[in-house]
Amino acid sequence: MNDSLFRKLIIAIDGPAGAGKSTIASRLARKLGYANLESGAMYRALALKAILTDTSFGDEGALLKLAQDSRVQLEPAATGNRVLLDGQDVTQRIRETDVTEAASRVSIHPKVRAWMVARQQEMGAGGGVVMEGRDIGTKVFPNADVKIFLDADPVVREERRLKQQDLRGAAAEMTAAELRLRDKRDRTRATSPLVAAPDALVLDSTSMSEDEVLRRVEELVRSKLGS
Repeated sequence: MNDSLFRKLIIAIDGPAGAGKSTIASRLARKLGYANLESGAMYRALALKAILTDTSFGDEGALLKLAQDSRVQLEPAATGNRVLLDGQDVTQRIRETDVTEAASRVSIHPKVRAWMVARQQEMGAGGGVVMEGRDIGTKVFPNADVKIFLDADPVVREERRLKQQDLRGAAAEMTAAELRLRDKRDRTRATSPLVAAPDALVLDSTSMSEDEVLRRVEELVRSKLGS
C-alpha cells in the first residue's frame, strides 16, 4: 500500500477486552505510518493517578479535576505506545490488575468521559490515526473513515487475557471474574456503552489469527480508498 495515500484517514477500532483490538491497532498503525491512539491507556493513566492520590473511584467531580490536572502522553515505540503520566513512564504499571479494574470504574462517569472524548478528538482531528477503545466509532469519531468492531467469544477472550498475563490458579480465576464484570460495566453503562456502530464492520476473531484479522482490516482500508 502507498502509505502517503492514507495519511488523513481516521480509523476506529472498538471492542471488548481480550478481542485483540490493541494488537491489531498497533500493527495497523505501524504498517500505515499512522499514530496509534489508545483511549484505554488514557483511562488507565487516570485510574493510576486516582490510586496514587487516594481519590475515590466514585467521586466524579474529584476524578474530573484529577484528569484536568494530569498530563498523559502517548509516544510511539517499537512494541506499541509508551505511556507517560506527568512525565513518568507508566507503560507497564497501567497494565496491572488493580489499574485495569480501577479504569473500568472511573470510566463510567459521564463528565470524565466527556472530558476524555474532547481530548481524544483533539488528538485525532488531523487524521492519519488508528484509535482504539470502546466508543471511538460511536462517540469519539462517529464520522470515522473506517470503523471496526472487533469481538470474540467471551471464553476465548478470557483465555487470551490469562495467557497474555501468564496467570494460573486463583489469580487466573480472579482476573477472569474481573473481565466479566468489566464487560458488564462497559455494555450497560448509561454513557457511551460498548456497542458496534451501525456502519462498523463487525469481525469475530474467535477463530481468526492476528494476521487474518489484520488482512481483513487492510481490505476495508483499501476499499475505503477506492471509494
